[in-house]
Parts: sequence; C-alpha cells; structure tokens
Amino acid sequence: MPSLASDNTAPMHPAVLAALGAVNSGHMPSYGADEVTLRLNAKLREVFAAPQLRAFPTFNGSATNGVALAAMMKPFEAVIATRDAHIQNDECGLPEFFTGAKILIAPDHLGKLTPDGIERIVAGSKDHAPHAVRPRVISLTQSTEIGTVYSIAELQALRAVADAHDLLIHMDGARLSNAVASLGVWPREAVTGVDILSFGGTKAGAALAEAVVIFNPALQRDFEYWHKRMGQLPSKMRFVSAQLLALLEGDLWLELAGHANAMAQRLEAGLAGIDGVSVLYPVEANALFVTLPPKVAKGLEAAGHKFYPWSLAGDNAYRLVCSFITTAAEVDQFLADCGSQQSPLP
Repeated sequence: MPSLASDNTAPMHPAVLAALGAVNSGHMPSYGADEVTLRLNAKLREVFAAPQLRAFPTFNGSATNGVALAAMMKPFEAVIATRDAHIQNDECGLPEFFTGAKILIAPDHLGKLTPDGIERIVAGSKDHAPHAVRPRVISLTQSTEIGTVYSIAELQALRAVADAHDLLIHMDGARLSNAVASLGVWPREAVTGVDILSFGGTKAGAALAEAVVIFNPALQRDFEYWHKRMGQLPSKMRFVSAQLLALLEGDLWLELAGHANAMAQRLEAGLAGIDGVSVLYPVEANALFVTLPPKVAKGLEAAGHKFYPWSLAGDNAYRLVCSFITTAAEVDQFLADCGSQQSPLP
C-alpha cells in the first residue's frame, strides 16, 4: 500500500542511483578534494547565485542542523525557533548536545517566525542579562514543519530584525525544494537573508545526502573543523556529493518537488468534500495536517494506509506527506477509502 507517512519512505530517484554508479570506479581524492564535490560546489554557487558560497556535504538532516548551529554560536548563547521546529521536537537534544546552547521558543504565525516574536525573545533576554542566555541565531524552516512557506517579504523582514540585534540566520532546508517549487522563484530568493543553510537532499530524492551551505564568508573559516569534529566529514565524499549533484542537474530537485506539491494540492481538494475532515493549515508544500474522526482514521489504517498522528496540531490530528513517487491514483484511492468510512454500516 502506498504511504503518506513521510517523504523519507520514498526510494532514491533513479538518476541518483545512476550517479552513484557513475562515480563508483577508480580512485578519487578523499575528504572533499574529489572532482565530484568540487563540481557540487560550483553547481550550488550557480543555483544560488552566490559566488562565495561553500558547501560541506553531510549524512543526515539532524546532524546537519546541529553542526551548522555549532559553528554559529557559543554555549552561553541561544537559537530562536518555533515550537514545531525539527531542532526542538525531532532531534533528541542533538542541537543542544552539539552546541551546548539553549533553544528559545518564539511565538509564530502558521509555523513561521515573525519579527515581533523575535523582538519579544530578544527583549526578555536583554532585560535579564547576564543571567539569561544571549540570543544569537534565528533558525527557520523552509518549508515549515506544518507545510507552510515563508514568502520573500517575510524572509526580508526577519533579516531586518536579525541585523538590528546582531543575530545570524540558519535555515533548515530539509524540504527547501518544495518551498522553491511552491514560490515559483529562483532558489536564491527562497533563502533570502540566510547565513547558513541546511540543504536537504534525502527528502528530495536522495538516499542519504545533505549539506551545510554557508553563504556568510565569516562563518566559513573554521567550518572544516566543525565538519570533522561533529562526525559529519565523509571520507568518500564523492558518494554524498554525487547524489546532490544528480538532483541539481537539470533542476530535477524542483521537478520532483513540484510533483509532490501538486499531489498534496490534489489531496487537499479531495478532502474538502468529505464530512468531518478538516485541513488545519494552508497547503503550500507537500504536507497536509488534518483532523480525522477516529472511525475514519482507524478505517484508513485497517485498509493499509500509512500516516502519522500529529498531537502538536491537536486532538485527532494527522500528518499526510506526498513525495515524488506519490501518484494521482494513490491519492484518489486514499480519498475514496476516506470517504467510504463515512458511509453507514450495512
């Protein structure tokens, strides 16, 4: 049975698998000196229109966030995030372990940080210095953990408040491809004002491939040491870089994300016609958050459908995630099974 549990359940795209085979011959320099990693850096500079950019391939999203944040802050400082942030809920304390620093939760709007929310956190910390930690980093997620997307104007507003208070901006881009496809803008615009990006490949169609992408030259100087110290420096880096490069070539990452987003829109449209089912947030990327009557949820699970309960969104709330392999037929089957649970029993 097809799964709407997560885009992590999807396989790697065939182009990624082919790219791994293509680099699996002969000797190449290790630890990032290989030609594949050099080409990846050049490609990312082109994609993000950032000639000073440096990229450091990594193995997984949580550690990518952790090592990025470690390079941005001191142990007596803090990162500002939303209550839904992956670094807050889904990384088993890894950011705190890597950084020694604290996460401060700011008020948000539809899963997105706001200038006002950040101002409140900064003001409270300043009023209690040096007893309170000092805010240093804003960590935002694009697309967010509830499937919404920061507009360019919202990113510009966050950059302005960051500059006003000498803050850095980290972006968790595990689903950046979905945000870029949703906005219909150049990739650089979707990361406006960002100092360090956790660039996601795994959810976009890779097997295990992420990267710390550093736009701010001041943060690049010592990063090779953080990369090694935090256990994220692959010796055979070409195999990680090849996956990301395959996704970037020909804008495959955006094509796959656009398909996943379209399937989420199809799912949203179909759910709108089913009694008792509510979509909780705007569907702007590839994830939906819905409330399902208990009978409907149990019926769908009995029929073999896979999806996660999401208590952060409230009672009887669930997350549905589309991926690059989700088909219209699979979405329609889910909708048909969902609707059938509402029919009276014979």
